Amino acid sequence: MKLGFIGCGKISLSVITGIFSSNLKVSKIFISKRNSKISSYLNKKYKKIKVFKNNQEIIDKSNWIFLAITPSVGEKIIKDLKFKPNQKIISFISTITIPKLKKMINIKADIVRAIPLPPISLKQGPIPICPPNKKVKQFFNQLGSVIEIKNEKLSINFWSTSGMMASYYDLLRTMSNWLTKKGVKKTDAQKYITSLFLALSKDAVVNSKKDLKYLVKDSQTPRGLNQQGLKDMSKKKVYKSAVETLNNIYKRLNK
Repeated sequence: MKLGFIGCGKISLSVITGIFSSNLKVSKIFISKRNSKISSYLNKKYKKIKVFKNNQEIIDKSNWIFLAITPSVGEKIIKDLKFKPNQKIISFISTITIPKLKKMINIKADIVRAIPLPPISLKQGPIPICPPNKKVKQFFNQLGSVIEIKNEKLSINFWSTSGMMASYYDLLRTMSNWLTKKGVKKTDAQKYITSLFLALSKDAVVNSKKDLKYLVKDSQTPRGLNQQGLKDMSKKKVYKSAVETLNNIYKRLNK
């Protein structure tokens, strides 16, 4: 199988890294030179990578095409590219819907939207795809845990929550910096905070069939530190602000 990536940013890097550490049988991966730093790195690291300046060459040589570009770039270039009916086209573009993509591409081809995140490089994390597609599911199941979504409007909810990734990392950074200012070495502070939240996330996954409110309840003791932290952040409307942010991202995706 020959794969082509239109766009070569962080997500392409993560997906390609995951592919080469998986059992997927790929003969070649063609990537664009748009991000010269990443494309050069991948070209040097993997023998099966080939870099092209011209996006049409990538499409002409590939069985599957991954659209890993920003919405603004997508609006500019996709309509001028010529795809083939027998290709699978997987879009990572957040705000371009499938009906809109079909009009832009203007051929009858399998089009699937997917939401990969950076942990896919570790073959970790959920990968929502819409609509359900057997071969695309089998592919991404080698790189994480696929969630199939039949309704594209419903998939927007997943896109919205994926927009909180940077906010999550910034929370880790804030807590780590707080420890550093209290005299803890930066490397120790970052190791502690990231390991702590990794452990909490694993515990949450193990207990994910339960209502998450039970984890909230079980992690507190009367007048304990966690109860104080929860009350203080609730009082400051941190969680309400998170919901408002999700709603704002959702509105943007629905425009």
